[in-house]
Amino acid sequence: MRRSISCVTCPRSEFRAGKSIRPNRQKWPSTRPRGNVRLLSAALDCAPCFSQRRQSGASVCSKGVRMAVYNYDVVVLGSGPAGEGAAMNAAKAGRKVAMVDSRRQVGGNCTHLGTIPSKALRHAVKQIIHFNTNPMFRAIGEPRWFSFPDVLKNAEIVISKQVASRTGYYARNRVDVFFGTGSFSDENSIDVVCANGVVEKLVANQVIIATGSRPYRPADIDFSHKRIYDSDTILSLGHTPRKLIIYGAGVIGCEYASIFSGLGVLVELVDNRDQLLSFLDSEISQALSYHFSNNNVMVRHNEEYEKVEGLDNGVILHLKSGKKIKADALLWCNGRTGNTDKLGLENIGLKANGRGQIEVDENYRTSVPTIYGAGDVIGWPSLASAAYDQGRSAAGSMVDNGSWRYVNDVPTGIYTIPEISSIGKNEHELTQARVPYEVGKAFFKGMARAQISGERVGMLKILFHRETLEVLGVHCFGDQASEIVHIGQAIMNQEGAANTIKYFVNTTFNYPTMAEAYRVAAYDGLNRLF
Repeated sequence: MRRSISCVTCPRSEFRAGKSIRPNRQKWPSTRPRGNVRLLSAALDCAPCFSQRRQSGASVCSKGVRMAVYNYDVVVLGSGPAGEGAAMNAAKAGRKVAMVDSRRQVGGNCTHLGTIPSKALRHAVKQIIHFNTNPMFRAIGEPRWFSFPDVLKNAEIVISKQVASRTGYYARNRVDVFFGTGSFSDENSIDVVCANGVVEKLVANQVIIATGSRPYRPADIDFSHKRIYDSDTILSLGHTPRKLIIYGAGVIGCEYASIFSGLGVLVELVDNRDQLLSFLDSEISQALSYHFSNNNVMVRHNEEYEKVEGLDNGVILHLKSGKKIKADALLWCNGRTGNTDKLGLENIGLKANGRGQIEVDENYRTSVPTIYGAGDVIGWPSLASAAYDQGRSAAGSMVDNGSWRYVNDVPTGIYTIPEISSIGKNEHELTQARVPYEVGKAFFKGMARAQISGERVGMLKILFHRETLEVLGVHCFGDQASEIVHIGQAIMNQEGAANTIKYFVNTTFNYPTMAEAYRVAAYDGLNRLF
């Protein structure tokens, strides 16, 4: 059977194509952005264009399917935050850029499975908690409870809006987007295998690997079992469990513990360390642990799994200590693996570590001079905010336009309920380094804005040098912590005498605001000096 399709290279209306070659166009959002963007899985040309492309290097694969060849200055693998930042910066520097992503929509795991859905989910749960705990609402009605699938619907709306926005970014910056699995055939060539089997060949002067990461899955755990989930598949949960085991008390594990406990689920949070989020300031970590204990979250420290037993009506977690925990479902949140196993790294002499991550230098360049890496695929800090800056910096280093830096001083944002955010040194680090520091604190329960909003849990903690008054670290636990921390970050980034805790004393803050916690904490700290 033959049918008419449109040429993607020239404005010719239609031409006849054989049955074996089918177009696989991306479905655009309701308003198609303007621009020179090919959101195509297979580029099909009319006869004159095909003839011209063949003369310029197009080839035919062993199965007889035409393989078009496209030439670019830069090819970016992955459309998450790192890939987006890299593509935008390279395009703005005048480079001809292509983006390759295995998903049928841009945004990467951050938009579809990670940051966006989990934070949208958290926000919806936070609103439910606020309604159920606010005395004014309790006086007019009983607590309201929502199922996990119902709450998740809000996240789906946000995802679609994010995809539409990001699709527009590529259009406006003239970045060609290819949907398919990309792999290296050599240092300068990427083969993109589309869903329909058509292969596109991209030839580039330079390549940026920004393929992100996925949940680590031990081989001895059956993740196909209907009661066993990881942080990607948990979004397909079709009911609200009465009890949930979360194995892994890292950032993702703690965030989901807050979300499910907010829905009234009994949560068993299993931690293989002796302290929650040990990289945080110990006082902040203890505050989170105390908050969990008051909100249906049982934290079990220093435990490791022996095996996971899936049942028809639940799951049993066997621990090496001999304990057994039974629940309706298990959420595995213990580590992540870089998405490098399908990249054909062996064809370019590049090797990933045991976690699928690639090594880069301070310029984000790998051991292959023309290939760079950014985002989760290079490891620490595995944050969307840092990944975007890493991508921009990798592209900036690549084009040598001076718009790059090695990203190392990154604020931590942990979206538990309440939030946690910090930047700079914590007390343990300063004590170990023998730095003479002092502490200033502001407890939210005494802040007018917190009393008005009903968000009275939390504190702001400022660490500063006793002698120079330089701000060394800012740590916050409570509502809007991820916003509040950036005020301290701005002061810490000032050079010389401009970085001083006295800034918060000499600055007029709006009243009532959460930002004025800086003034309260600054006075508290300065009053400790003698």
